[in-house]
Amino acid sequence: MPALNGMVNGDSRHGHQASLGQPNGHLAHNLYDDEDYFTRNRTQQPRGRTELTAHYNDHFGHYPPATGDITRPVAYPDRNGHGPWKAPALPRTKSDIGPQDRKGARVEQEDQSQSQQQLRHGWDNEYASAEFLASLNSNFYIYFTDKRHENNGTQSNQASHFPSRDWRMRDRMKTVSAALAICLNIGVDPPDVIKTNPTAKLEAWTDPTANLGGSKVMEQIGKRLQEQYESLSLRTRYKQYLDPSIEETKRFCVSLRRNARDERVLFHYNGHGVPLPTASGELWVFNKNYTQYIPIGIYDLQSWLAGPSLFVYDVSHAGNILHNFEHTMEKHEKENEELKERDPNAPHQNYSDCIQLAACERNEMLPTNPDLPADLFTCCLTTPIDIALRWFVLQNPLGCPVSIDDAKIPVPGRLQDRRSPLGELNWIFTAITDTIAWNRLPRNLFKKLFRQDLMVAALFRNFLLAERIMRANHCRPISSPKLPDTHQHALWQSWDLALEMVIRQMPMLTRQEKGEIQYEYQHSDFFAQQLTAFEVYLNSGPKEDEEPSQLPIVLQVLLSQVHRLRALILLSKFLDLGPWAVHLALSIGIFPYVVKLLQAASIELKPVMVFIWARIMAVDYTVQSDLLKDNGVQYFISIMSPNSDIPVGNASEHRAMCAFIIATFCKNYPHGQTVCLTSELMNSCITNMAEPENPLLRQWSALCLSMLWHDYSEAKWAGIRVGAHLRVTDLWCDPVPEVRASMLHALTSFLGMPDLTDQVEAIEEGIAQSMILMTSDGSALVRKELAIFWSAFVKRYENKFIVAAYEQLLEEKDRHPDTGGMVNGIDGVSSSYSANTIYGSAWAQVLMLSVDPHQEVAWLAAAIVDYIHEAMMSSPMAELATHVIDDLLKSSRKQQSDLKKVPSLESIKSLAASRPSTPPAQLQKQESYLSLSIKRTASSLRNLVGAGPSSTNLVEKDISPQSKLPANTPRGRLPAEWSRPPDASQPQHSHYHSATLPPSAGSTLHDQSSRPSLPLESTLLQWSTEYFREPQMRPNDPDEPGSADYNSRLYRRTRNERIIADNQPLKSVAASSKWTRLEAFLNNGTQPMRMTFHQFDSHLVVADDRDTINVWDFQRNEILSRFSNGNPEGSRINDTKFMNEDDNPLLMVGSSDGILKVYRNYADRQETNCVTAFRALTELVPSNKNAGLVFDWQQGQGKALVAGDVRVIKVWNAATEVCVSDIPARSSSCVTSLTSDQLAGQIFTAGFGDGVVRVFDQRLNPRTSMVKAWREHRQWVTNVHMQRGGVRELISGSRNGEVKLWDIRMDDAITTIHATGAPGHGQYHRSTQNPDGGYYDNATSRVPTLRSLSLHEHAPVFAVGTDKHEVRSYNTNGDALGVFEPLSSGVWSKAGGVASAAAGAVGAGGWKRNAIVATAYHPHKMLLAVAGVGDGHVSLVGY
Repeated sequence: MPALNGMVNGDSRHGHQASLGQPNGHLAHNLYDDEDYFTRNRTQQPRGRTELTAHYNDHFGHYPPATGDITRPVAYPDRNGHGPWKAPALPRTKSDIGPQDRKGARVEQEDQSQSQQQLRHGWDNEYASAEFLASLNSNFYIYFTDKRHENNGTQSNQASHFPSRDWRMRDRMKTVSAALAICLNIGVDPPDVIKTNPTAKLEAWTDPTANLGGSKVMEQIGKRLQEQYESLSLRTRYKQYLDPSIEETKRFCVSLRRNARDERVLFHYNGHGVPLPTASGELWVFNKNYTQYIPIGIYDLQSWLAGPSLFVYDVSHAGNILHNFEHTMEKHEKENEELKERDPNAPHQNYSDCIQLAACERNEMLPTNPDLPADLFTCCLTTPIDIALRWFVLQNPLGCPVSIDDAKIPVPGRLQDRRSPLGELNWIFTAITDTIAWNRLPRNLFKKLFRQDLMVAALFRNFLLAERIMRANHCRPISSPKLPDTHQHALWQSWDLALEMVIRQMPMLTRQEKGEIQYEYQHSDFFAQQLTAFEVYLNSGPKEDEEPSQLPIVLQVLLSQVHRLRALILLSKFLDLGPWAVHLALSIGIFPYVVKLLQAASIELKPVMVFIWARIMAVDYTVQSDLLKDNGVQYFISIMSPNSDIPVGNASEHRAMCAFIIATFCKNYPHGQTVCLTSELMNSCITNMAEPENPLLRQWSALCLSMLWHDYSEAKWAGIRVGAHLRVTDLWCDPVPEVRASMLHALTSFLGMPDLTDQVEAIEEGIAQSMILMTSDGSALVRKELAIFWSAFVKRYENKFIVAAYEQLLEEKDRHPDTGGMVNGIDGVSSSYSANTIYGSAWAQVLMLSVDPHQEVAWLAAAIVDYIHEAMMSSPMAELATHVIDDLLKSSRKQQSDLKKVPSLESIKSLAASRPSTPPAQLQKQESYLSLSIKRTASSLRNLVGAGPSSTNLVEKDISPQSKLPANTPRGRLPAEWSRPPDASQPQHSHYHSATLPPSAGSTLHDQSSRPSLPLESTLLQWSTEYFREPQMRPNDPDEPGSADYNSRLYRRTRNERIIADNQPLKSVAASSKWTRLEAFLNNGTQPMRMTFHQFDSHLVVADDRDTINVWDFQRNEILSRFSNGNPEGSRINDTKFMNEDDNPLLMVGSSDGILKVYRNYADRQETNCVTAFRALTELVPSNKNAGLVFDWQQGQGKALVAGDVRVIKVWNAATEVCVSDIPARSSSCVTSLTSDQLAGQIFTAGFGDGVVRVFDQRLNPRTSMVKAWREHRQWVTNVHMQRGGVRELISGSRNGEVKLWDIRMDDAITTIHATGAPGHGQYHRSTQNPDGGYYDNATSRVPTLRSLSLHEHAPVFAVGTDKHEVRSYNTNGDALGVFEPLSSGVWSKAGGVASAAAGAVGAGGWKRNAIVATAYHPHKMLLAVAGVGDGHVSLVGY
């Protein structure tokens, strides 16, 4: 048997880009062959995937894509949610470069002249190179689909099922005493029994007619019977009662129960020499003189033996006894109830749990075959191998090389020696009978009869053989509890084969024993074949309702060193199927075996033992006490050491499992913590946390320390001595969110030393100081754990945080000019005690987390804020705090009353219109995060001091900060109006929170009436444990051909290719069409401001001017979903992007308050949820010209480029969920638009409010990453966009109507088009400046402002929307194509249809109040979406 060389390679689910493409967090992704599974290195391609494309082509007649096409495999995240891993099982269609036809040839995309046109920016050679295309194939992933995005660290619904303890046999019993009552009365036949001649005569394999004398024969029979029972259980005390009288029977029965107490007793009755049992169930014994047969009623026998008892009846008509047993038992129970009613304290007998085995039914006689023993039933129960051999020889029609006589067939060996023929037969028999019972009996009955008591289990295993043999002799053995029929089970044929193999070798074995020859016994291949059958079962993709029939045999195989390794490997595969499989294996009795194997010194067993124990601990961690016995946990501590010798290629994976086992072992188990407190374990955890390749090892090493430190001060001091807390803190910048969260979990456990000395306080303050920056982490899982860390820290230093909270209230009060700066003579600024301390900084972080965009994080942090505010109102500072709160409330009421003095809404509008271009949909930038948090907590504070209802404007300024700021005109020679966004003075028509807010993934409903106690409890450990309950060895469903997910993705790929192929020929036509045909008219209901088409699904996402998102099926003119983005008042949605469009898409939404949110199931009203949400821009700069937040999503790179009213462009990595780079914007103006090369993703372009367009290269140092700056635009850049297909045109447009095409190699624009000039003319016209920021052309007509600019991703066309209520279309050569004027809802309803509306849509002259505010092209189809201001409709325009 090959040695076990390893299980799977280390977890490479996280880390830098090179490791992100490896299989993540999975022990394997296919069912490998035995040892090959454990030796496979996970950096290799999993078996069964490399040929999937060919497999797909063979079945569907398709060919692999041509080299140039971007048809790339998607990398799927692992089940634990640790970053993306490549799954080349099913390529996805990527549309950046054209498709192929069915034969692999590229579809003709453009006309002859256009096909010869080269790509812009000099990318022809780069994009056509084999190296580049290979890198695309190996580095394409999907994002935000990890397990952490499904529930953000919240336990699944199945978590309540664990620990699963019901597999344990809590009421184990022993049969301590046995009475063997043998009533033969040799020489005298009973009057009602007529024996055949010849007849069966052997009793206990002894001939009663032998010339030994009556008494000696009885003694011999009794001795043999006792020996036969002793082969079943040596610990039971046996007593023979030969031809007993009724007095003797009563005496030994009563004595038996008295000595056994509450344990089980055995009563064996052989009634071959007495009359048959009566119809009422009486059995017979003798009087003292043996002159009469005396009956014993079942009622009396029950009174003497009580329960629990085991009865064996080897007598004809035994069914009479068994069937009357229950009736008399009911009489005893009724008497007990009556006795209890008369005297509740009176002792009463227990008659429950009585088990019976009877040789035959009521009217059946025992077999009298002279070739079989007279006590055939007893022989089956006590000597199954001997009687099975005899029965096989008798039934074999071909004859056997052994003879039948009155003695047993002499098979060499001992029952206990499994390497001998007799021992092997006994081993096989045990496995077969256990398996038959496992397959046929209900689980509870199986546990009771085959696992509760060794004697009962042995007798019932043998009873299955008795049923088979005696049924063939016209007897039906019965039992109570009743068993289903098992005599025709298929495994009995395997038993016959094993018997035949031994019998065929008997002559040679006999001669060998005599020393005549040398012969080596040929062992049975039964177990090897059954393991193969078990392997076939595992390879069939079993489900929970398909239990394996071979599981008890696998249990027996563990006893053999020959097959043990293979059996353990197959068992580990079975346990990997899920908790149901683990529970099944534990129920069958696997646990004692794996506990015993911890003492084995075999090194090749270590990897598989670690795997099995990890699965067991994940299902039931209460086995801690069993692991503590014989110091079994040391087995895993030694393996966890980096210096340990494990014969695997991925030792780090197994060390991670060991860390999990030890962490679970220490969980809520002080004895386990004490045993594990060793320098070896501490040093191993510290070293393993620095493992760069395996994040699972880093994660569980931190969690192992966390469980070791939890409420165990000695372990914390041991960690301080070796600097363990410092090594844990170093993980704050780990690229894997789960590792960062585990670091916080460990540090939370580290806090709380019983003795708060100066040293301890300094250490804890240092730890808290290291956590300050983690508030900006992009992972909700990390921020959730951070809130729990702060709850422990706040609880630890509660008094200091009360002071910090009070001083923060003073700071808020100082921001309000109406409240003054002094409170009761205390200067809130000069007397600040928390300023420049960790406590003030930590409190600020808590307040920021209380307004976190993720609901669960915000709720946790809000609980901390409420706790401190309540503590403050209960402290001696309550009076001071009350004054501050009153002043804040007065200021808020004054603001409201000042607002009410305005006579009407129209006056407010006029007042707003007179103010200098204050952006309506933008947060007050000067307002701090502390103010935002205080808004949320103001209600609880007022309730504490008895104030009135809350006001959301508690700390808002009554004067806009923008009105105070000077105009920001970095290019001072230009009017400020030129740097104003085109829609700055646009009125708003929608309402906030008018739609349902989708829940955050993993968020739970909290009881708002109950106050959570600090510190808050973390569920990270329980959530992380779920990884070891999930299948890791088999392929994911999307990678398994034939699965629903696989078929769904196969359909999507075919559909995507068809969409691309159908639209490629239309590109050249689109460049010469008018783009004025109205295709559809959608009533959005709210003002559309941002529109985005999905590449392949018929989805159009429309965001309004507040926070509502509508998802349309534009082909069916049906709204699919409507939900709120949850924006705070004063902010709005800035942009939307689709993610993972080749797979199950997600929707990313950016808001002007700096928040990015990602939604799953966005097209399903009921299932929409927020996958993640984070503050992408943390330092918005106050400005009187606002872009809010602009972003671009790079699917190929997995990065989000985010900018806006900040001085930097932030690059967020979706896999690590951290900001990986801050690229200086090199401008004092805001970024108004971002676009990037979607194919390679390294080059991106930004447009600015001052008209400058800059090009950046991410491959360079951030300080020098700006490689080009174009200053040809003079006004606000409305949009800048680079095509993802076509010739990669880069286009920008400014508010004055200038549209420019660029090549990043050139210093000047390639083409300049005045797109808002006179209709039909796209060329440059000389014009003069208008004071309001527009232009007058030479024809004395005012040139409209460019409000929107859209460029088709593949076709050489673009469209501009103006404030003249028209959409102008151009091709990239500068030729004007057509002008489309959208209809209002009134015109549409009167027109009566698409055709009529289209006829009157073009050519309407004059000015329109409702300017075009949004345009968007479909990425592939020749379709343009248009929306105007003041009308909640969207027009879909075709070419």
